[in-house]
Amino acid sequence: MNGPTEQDLRTALRELADEARVTTNLADAARTRGRRLRRRRRLAATGGALATLVALAAPFVWLQPTAPEPGPAAWGPPADSAAPSPSRIPAPADDWTQRPLTLPGGWLLVGATPTGTSYTPDGQRIIQQGYALDRTQDQYVSTDEYDEIWASPSGEVAGVVNYDRPGEFGLLDLDSGAVRWVRTGQHTMMPQWSPDGSRIALTIFDKASGDRALGVLSATGGWQTFPVDTERYFCTDYCYFTWTRDGREVVWQQTDPTAPRSEAAPHIRRGVQLFSPDDGRPIRFLPIKGDPTGPWSWSPDGQRVVVKGPQGPEIVEVATGRVLGPTASAEAAWGPDNRLLYQDRLTGEMVLIDLDGRDLVRQALPGEVGQQLIVLVAPR
Repeated sequence: MNGPTEQDLRTALRELADEARVTTNLADAARTRGRRLRRRRRLAATGGALATLVALAAPFVWLQPTAPEPGPAAWGPPADSAAPSPSRIPAPADDWTQRPLTLPGGWLLVGATPTGTSYTPDGQRIIQQGYALDRTQDQYVSTDEYDEIWASPSGEVAGVVNYDRPGEFGLLDLDSGAVRWVRTGQHTMMPQWSPDGSRIALTIFDKASGDRALGVLSATGGWQTFPVDTERYFCTDYCYFTWTRDGREVVWQQTDPTAPRSEAAPHIRRGVQLFSPDDGRPIRFLPIKGDPTGPWSWSPDGQRVVVKGPQGPEIVEVATGRVLGPTASAEAAWGPDNRLLYQDRLTGEMVLIDLDGRDLVRQALPGEVGQQLIVLVAPR
């Protein structure tokens, strides 16, 4: 579970910390202030309260979906509004880091990373504790040495970020604790592991030119970059690479160039472009008018996908782009039994729901994970 909401929170927090620094160029200061105000309006519009430092989207509210068309993928709201109360699983009472933490729906907590940076009154950076599951030892590695720690689904390495090492991305060996730093050369955003944990996709952003590129880093340290033709594959707002469920392609959002754009609302998408992570070659276009947030957003059969849509989190039919209905969170993980797992940002609980939006199971997380960190999940 790793989406644009978390990246927005992290970026906004870093910028808030920077506001105390003096800016000598008034034009630069005005532009910077404008970017900050736009980002805060977006966070407010999506319910992102900085004070809570929480990771995922708002709790589920059923809205009437668009009229279903014939086909097996369509569904409607539940006929019985008096749904039974969900079962509840308490948070672990002992040291939860000593064994893997299972979650409802066949998922596993593989890690948790800090959501941002805070500072002491004298300007010293405070780094929160992060966690990554070492599957060889069946326990979590915890560390406060890195500003971000992105656990791999395979449980052998984790991606790490140190804000004092700009232009670099680290691979932390969970067994030995050794870090291999790879020089990316540019600002990277939205690190995301492939479903099998063999490589990580990084969205490379050149701050000077505004150009974007796909960076692919293997778990063993191999590094490749592929430029994106931003005129042909036009994308505005928050644009970042994610994986398909099978890990064979990466996904890039496409802005609709004919639609009006506002700084107060998500930009309208025309679909998504899929690229090869092996050579950066464009493969196919899909009429999905929203942003998939990761490999677990896609249904196991590849026919449907959860997206951040213009009206909020939605489930979309992949082949046609037809909106099938709303759902709880754009960062929901789609299980093999057509049940979705997401984190309730108000309570910190992991919630398992069916496609009609009914709560089935609610599981509490350890306090520091449920309330302060970005939760990362993978299949058991």
